[in-house]
Amino acid sequence: MPTKSSATDRALRFLAQKKHIRSRDLALNLRVSRQRAHAILAQLLREGRIVKLGSTAHASYAVPDYAATHLEIYPARFQKNYRASGLREDEVFEEAERRLPQLARLPRNIRQIFRYAFTEMLNNAIEHSASAEVRVDVSVERGRLDFSIEDHGIGAFRKVMAARHLGSELSAAQDILKGKITTSPEGHTGQGIFFTSKAADQFDLKSYGYKMLVDNKIDDVFLSEAKNPFHGTRVRFSLATDSERLVAEVFERYTNTEEGGELGFDRTEVRVKLYTREGTHVSRSQARRILVSLERFDSVVLDFDKVEAVGQAFADEIFRVFRRQFPKIKIIPTNMNEAVAFMVKRAQGENSPETLFS
Repeated sequence: MPTKSSATDRALRFLAQKKHIRSRDLALNLRVSRQRAHAILAQLLREGRIVKLGSTAHASYAVPDYAATHLEIYPARFQKNYRASGLREDEVFEEAERRLPQLARLPRNIRQIFRYAFTEMLNNAIEHSASAEVRVDVSVERGRLDFSIEDHGIGAFRKVMAARHLGSELSAAQDILKGKITTSPEGHTGQGIFFTSKAADQFDLKSYGYKMLVDNKIDDVFLSEAKNPFHGTRVRFSLATDSERLVAEVFERYTNTEEGGELGFDRTEVRVKLYTREGTHVSRSQARRILVSLERFDSVVLDFDKVEAVGQAFADEIFRVFRRQFPKIKIIPTNMNEAVAFMVKRAQGENSPETLFS
């Protein structure tokens, strides 16, 4: 029986020769048990000398340099069930990116749309469905980016119906499709669905007895009774990877803003006048719409003049999630009252109150 160190060396030589293997291939080559092959591969994974591709049941392995230049060896699909309690949509998004490195090679506009749409729909499932679990499914193949998110909660149409005091689920679906923008906290329910549906080639939402299909390829919308009711909410999103759609244009097209605009650009800095955009800021959805395309600037000045209050989710999306994704970008909050500064400080965590007022 070879020693542990010699076994790992032989495994690496085998990988260098074959490029891409499964545990059974290693077991046959080293003439060891499958359990022993798994142990050798686990050690190499811990040491960072190989990468694992795919789920445990169908996993394969390669050296990092080969994997980085041969994305075709990665699975084209990522599926996983999550417990909703304590789940963060940005962490799930990052896991999907790790499991599907093809996503990083997509055009910038497609990556922006995917980040917004996926995290928005997953956040809905986590925060509003009251479901114990959510399931995500992401695929990149044959020139299309697709994802679906499922929960077994109260249902998207029923949630909007209750929040807006409507008479039926069908009325809720119709209200979502109107794309109403409001500064009322109660009105935010459904906005994420509306914007996500407009960013897709095709988007469908099925919840209990109804199904809503938005087909932007033919510029049409369909509402129907579901033949096979889905107990909870299932959203499906599909977009061609060569689409020229821009998520910022989707927001601009369907959001009414005061004349003169709220964004002032120069080469390195962007100033966002938050009050002229939507007034009250309570949701992650609002924060994501504000942040679209801002990653190309060196600094972002957020002007809170006349903004009386912001929500925890809004502050967290900007000062923790966005900051972690783009750590080199300087985010400068200005003109904050004490209530806004408190929420910003809470989201930033490490900063002292003196740094928050300018």
